[in-house]
Amino acid sequence: MRKRKLGSSDLEVSAIGLGCMGMSFSYGPPKDVKEMTSLLHAAVERGVTFFDTAEVYGPYTNEELVGEALAPFRGQVVIATKFGFDLDPKFDPRRMKDSPPALNSRPEHIKQVAEGSLKRLKVDVIDLLYQHRVDPNVPIEDVAGAVKDLIQQGKVKHFGLSEAGVQTIRRAHAVQPVAALQSEYSLWTRTPEKEVIPTLEELGIGFVPYSPLGKGFLTGKMDENAKFDGSDFRNILPRFAPEARKANLALVDLLSRIAGRKQATPAQIALAWLLAQKPWLVPIPGTTKLHRLEENNGAAAVELTPDDLQEIETAASKIAVQGARYPEHLEKMTGR
Repeated sequence: MRKRKLGSSDLEVSAIGLGCMGMSFSYGPPKDVKEMTSLLHAAVERGVTFFDTAEVYGPYTNEELVGEALAPFRGQVVIATKFGFDLDPKFDPRRMKDSPPALNSRPEHIKQVAEGSLKRLKVDVIDLLYQHRVDPNVPIEDVAGAVKDLIQQGKVKHFGLSEAGVQTIRRAHAVQPVAALQSEYSLWTRTPEKEVIPTLEELGIGFVPYSPLGKGFLTGKMDENAKFDGSDFRNILPRFAPEARKANLALVDLLSRIAGRKQATPAQIALAWLLAQKPWLVPIPGTTKLHRLEENNGAAAVELTPDDLQEIETAASKIAVQGARYPEHLEKMTGR
């Protein structure tokens, strides 16, 4: 697996990372801990060095899984985690889709969360600590200042933001350099291209696209008739309504056409397209299956020519993606 640097920071990671959320949270019931531990070990063995988790995934159980599984590989891997929610110990994750916990990025709370994450991840220092969602009640300068304190104390190495707008990014970066922004980006969610990506390029900030396979849709393995478990987050996403899925299959058809020519899969083309956008961009597809992990990693070896990229661009520009990516109460937490 090739390596990439996230922006102008010294944070070097595998060109494709691994999003760990679905192992414990959001996409149906939590998966077997032993199986997921084996999968995390397999990822390291195959050259993945960048792993993404958050305290809210579970809550807490995903950090515990990742921390325990990756304990033998300290110093070889980079683990990113996130703060930003007010987690009541009694919080039921099944309520997340209807009423997520309140945002909380008060400096004292950030420092409490970091201590908890350090213990659950079994590390002395957090490689990359993101603000999970921008808290409108706390000036971003205070947030950046709190993480700066943690960096100076040797508890955190790098500061990140997630789903932040360009003014927030600039204001945070002026207080504590931002190493990476994590936001949704793929062939069916291209919002960051207009303002965010040029800002990241200007400031030397890396980009970590989450849901680079459109929460599984761009793999070509689901159509309008696909059914999800009752606890699956996708049940409430407008873009996953049956009629929207049917319309959006045009994107999958495009990926399949290129994939057939390249002896690749639609998922590999979707990831290769992302990798071709910027050299400081590192997607973090999530999976709970070894064969999907290997398929995703294989995207790093797929070369898309300028002609291929132009063909994808021309065809994609004629496809109007149907359905919002989040319901309104979650959408309003992005782009602040």
